[in-house]
Amino acid sequence: MRVLLACEFSGVVRRAFHRAGHYAYSCDLLPSDDGSEQHFIGDVRHLLKADPSWDMMIAFPPCTHLAVSGARWFKDKQIEQQLAIIFAEQLWNSGVPRIAIENPVGVLSTRSTMGKPTQIIQPWMFGHGEKKTTCLWLKGLPILAPTDIVSGRVPRVHFESPGPDRWKRRSITYAGIADAMAQQWG
Repeated sequence: MRVLLACEFSGVVRRAFHRAGHYAYSCDLLPSDDGSEQHFIGDVRHLLKADPSWDMMIAFPPCTHLAVSGARWFKDKQIEQQLAIIFAEQLWNSGVPRIAIENPVGVLSTRSTMGKPTQIIQPWMFGHGEKKTTCLWLKGLPILAPTDIVSGRVPRVHFESPGPDRWKRRSITYAGIADAMAQQWG
């Protein structure tokens, strides 16, 4: 299967799909953290226009202007927020037959045409003893079944140290979730 990982710079989900035997490429404005050649640098919308023949797309649109964790700044970034919503909707409406859009709890469920998320997952459902409430909007894909429910509910992502790369560390998909996606959706 041809799988596109939109807005993924870490390569975590791409590598999980490769291990499962799929043709998987990631695309982000940033270079891939792992230096992989299976990574396009650029706007994923241009890639989708040039090559619309993907079987599945899992998208991780930037949450900076969407997540409720930043609600106190919403009034000062209404234009940025509207552009972020439009971007997510464009991915959702791209025509790829199987789509998953991942984002934290935020305004996509109330201000976009995508509606409420299909599913809400936590890392502790997939082998990581941590909390990170994650919404999934699914089109043509089944609900992601938990694979390894573990104890521990540490909000590690919430307590990430300040710094210029904080957003980057907070956005990386947990390996257990990536493996579940590749096994169940691949």
